[in-house]
Amino acid sequence: MACQSAPPAMDEQALLGLDPNADARYRQRAMAYFEQLKESQDGWEVCAEALSNGLYSDDHVKFFCFQVLEHQVKFRHAALTAAQQQLIRETLMKWLQQQLVSSQPEQPFVRNKAAQVLALTFVLEYPSLWPEFFFDLLALVGLTPQGVDLYLRTLMAIDAEVVDRDILHSPEETRRNTLIKDSMREQCVPHLVESWFHILQTYQRSHPQLTCQCLEVVGAYVSWIDLNLIANDRFVSLLLGQMSLEALREEACDCLLEIINKGMDPHDKTKLVESLSQVLQGGGFYNIEQEDDVDFLAKFSRLVNGMGQALVLSWSKLTKGGGLKAGAEPLAALEAKVPLLLQLLVHEDDDISSNVVGCCYEYLHVLKQLPQLTDQQKSNVEAIMMAVMKKLTYDDEYNFENEGEDEAMFVEYRKQLKMLLDRLAQVSPVLLLEAVGRVFTRTLQNWQAAPFMEVEVAIRLLYMLGEALPASHGAHFSGDAAKTSALQDMMRTLVSCNVSSYQHSSVSLEFFETVVRYDKFFVVEPQHIPNVLMAFLDHRGLRHSSPKVRSRVAYLFSRFVKTLHKHMTAFVEDILTRIQDLLELAPPENGFPALLTSDDQLFMFEAAGVLIVGGDSPVERKQALMGGLLRPLLDAFRLLLDKLPQEAEEERRAALADCLSHAVGFASRTSKAFSNKQTVKQCGCSEAYRDCMRTFLPALGCPVGRGPLRGAVRSFLHRMIICLEEEVLPFIPAASQHLLKDPEPRDLQEFIPLISQMTAKFKRQVSPFLQQVFMPLVGAIFEALGRPAEENDQTAALEQQLLRRSYFSFLLTVVGSGMSEVLDGQGPENMERVVFTVVQGAVDYPDPVAQKTCFIILSRLVDMWGGKDGVVGFPDFIYKHIVPACFLAPLKPTFDLSDAQTVLTLAECSVTLKTIHLKRGPEFIQLLQQEYLPSLQVSPQVSQELCQVIQQPDIKVLKSYMKAFFQRARL
Repeated sequence: MACQSAPPAMDEQALLGLDPNADARYRQRAMAYFEQLKESQDGWEVCAEALSNGLYSDDHVKFFCFQVLEHQVKFRHAALTAAQQQLIRETLMKWLQQQLVSSQPEQPFVRNKAAQVLALTFVLEYPSLWPEFFFDLLALVGLTPQGVDLYLRTLMAIDAEVVDRDILHSPEETRRNTLIKDSMREQCVPHLVESWFHILQTYQRSHPQLTCQCLEVVGAYVSWIDLNLIANDRFVSLLLGQMSLEALREEACDCLLEIINKGMDPHDKTKLVESLSQVLQGGGFYNIEQEDDVDFLAKFSRLVNGMGQALVLSWSKLTKGGGLKAGAEPLAALEAKVPLLLQLLVHEDDDISSNVVGCCYEYLHVLKQLPQLTDQQKSNVEAIMMAVMKKLTYDDEYNFENEGEDEAMFVEYRKQLKMLLDRLAQVSPVLLLEAVGRVFTRTLQNWQAAPFMEVEVAIRLLYMLGEALPASHGAHFSGDAAKTSALQDMMRTLVSCNVSSYQHSSVSLEFFETVVRYDKFFVVEPQHIPNVLMAFLDHRGLRHSSPKVRSRVAYLFSRFVKTLHKHMTAFVEDILTRIQDLLELAPPENGFPALLTSDDQLFMFEAAGVLIVGGDSPVERKQALMGGLLRPLLDAFRLLLDKLPQEAEEERRAALADCLSHAVGFASRTSKAFSNKQTVKQCGCSEAYRDCMRTFLPALGCPVGRGPLRGAVRSFLHRMIICLEEEVLPFIPAASQHLLKDPEPRDLQEFIPLISQMTAKFKRQVSPFLQQVFMPLVGAIFEALGRPAEENDQTAALEQQLLRRSYFSFLLTVVGSGMSEVLDGQGPENMERVVFTVVQGAVDYPDPVAQKTCFIILSRLVDMWGGKDGVVGFPDFIYKHIVPACFLAPLKPTFDLSDAQTVLTLAECSVTLKTIHLKRGPEFIQLLQQEYLPSLQVSPQVSQELCQVIQQPDIKVLKSYMKAFFQRARL
């Protein structure tokens, strides 16, 4: 042994805790012992002795010993003496030697850990300390099965440490790994390849598992070793032979794919692929209809896809430098494989099909770049089209009502096929339009007798054309006459053949999706609108037996109405009557499941609003219809609001509060129908919404269900500020009084945007109200921010940060709207207190978003009050507080000048200094040079430099200088 003294014995009691069935006390002791050994200078030697001498038979103890050794190698290797490093090498080799003579191999998890430790040791010691690593390893393990297993596991562990591109490495590790690979190429790679060949040859029939491991190693290493060592007759013949052995062929496919993916000259790559292709074809592998092993075909399809993509890459490289003629050889080779690709693309197993989509997509990309397609290429394009159309079809097992993992995978696979269809449209839009037209017409002529999946895919293909064929803003029915005519014919067939009555949810959904995608068709042929509206409104759509269909149709109906409402003026009353029951508020106590969820009803109310507002009806009609739409909602709201405080059960109270919130949301959603061209006032609907205000505002005073109700009414107020304009103002004081009663930080944070919106919109119209509410609001904010929070309460800290930001944003809105009278009206003491919080926000809180806002506020205040005719005493405040803030904030260690948001804050800080100079002139410069900057120990030279920059007209110069100034100040 290389160490001077014998290491102490292991703690046998602690080792008992390594048993998976040990109780918590023992497990805790084992963990503590593990940490103790890791941290100890020589504790690892106990583990090394245990492994060298085979002292323990328990797998978990062996694993434990390797873990301790792993920690030592990984984190302390450089600090070990030469003797200790030698001890680790000897321990690992002795342990390997024991495995060769052991009758029973170790558990896989122990072997993997041993391989990891060997790999880590190799990475740190090769080539300088252990140049003979591989030769020592090969000499020791020989060709015994147990030795080969450990050898291959070690090689894969080395790959994970040195080569694996999925693992991020530091620049230093990358340099180390490059050195290791270069040394291996020079010294031992040919010997390794020779050992792989012998392993593959020796064990292919007796030990298929070992052979598969070796194939995995070859696949991993081939990306960076000399390809000629592998891509030669001897080695490739062996691999192809293994393609015929059932236990090996899947791994052999993977290995061949890695060889194909190896970077090389495009001519050489083409030759390699073609030679491999000839051998595979000669071996009967292309006759896939005779192959029923889908696991093998999944691997084989990946290999074929890789071969095709390799040829596309060769074509791209050759044509880039030498034109299309230069790429003739790889293109011919690729096109020879199209029949095989098509066989795999249409395979009934979607995984196999999915594996060749990439190559098909890239082949189409090649065709897109050719000036003209040959007849054979056109035939290939059509064949891919027909394959895509076939594979888009659902199978019988698809569960539409309870979609699980298999269904999700098919949806993803359909997305891949859609990409192929889009690429087909780029290659030949005419061919695609004709092919879809044929399938669509043939299927819909006899839809009653066709299975649902054929009908669904026929309509789906028409739907997909909408994205595959480009059209500006959905204008598919103008421009190219051939395309327009074909799409119009298909749409006419769709809406007139009664396929909407097909009794399957997938067909129903596809019908409505397609109708809405091509809603511009109805502008051209509006005579079809009544029939489609009836489909939306009856059992085919909004009253379908499937909740999933009803929900989606509610959304699609609102979109359909938004686009075509001008063509529906004559049907408005009829539509509103037919959907009346779908617009009813569904209180929780009625016991009947509603046809639509509350989210679906939002779309229905929006559609109803658009129908009423959007047409050319007289104002009186719009007024009556909007009143008729909202009145039942308000009546139901009042009844439920009266019930809410009387309800004893908490669950029922929550349900009622939610229902009331939905009612407010529904009313709010109807207002989306209005615009600048059709305002609430112009449509005569002001009274209807004022009635909503009168009905909803009392809910703010309800002590029950406060959260959701307040949120809903607050959102409604936001909408009404936009829609009712100044007519909303009489309601604001009462609303504010309720919202500011016993507020939580979140209540205030959500109330401030409302006041800010109102301030920005109405400005001086709300000045008296703002003067009245300003200090109560500010006082509530100060009180909320002053509440003590637990040190580690992240939620409370975040709420306070957001509230502080909201507060400063509100002040900025007031100041930015030029409403200085709001602050003036609070009295000098309150005004100073408020302005001082802004200075505090700029300096004391490490939140660049809030700090930036504070500096903008300070700039505005200086601009308003800092001149000769400004507020008395404010210039003094500027010099005592605002100027210091401009220097103290950036000097704070939390002010991170490498952070983009902080740099923006510094820019606003510079603007503040510039504004002070504009307002105070030479007086400010004198104060900086003679008093303030010397107090910060700034040299006279730098002070003069800064003052000169401040006096320059270009603010950009000051912003740049300030960043450099504070970077220097930090040094």
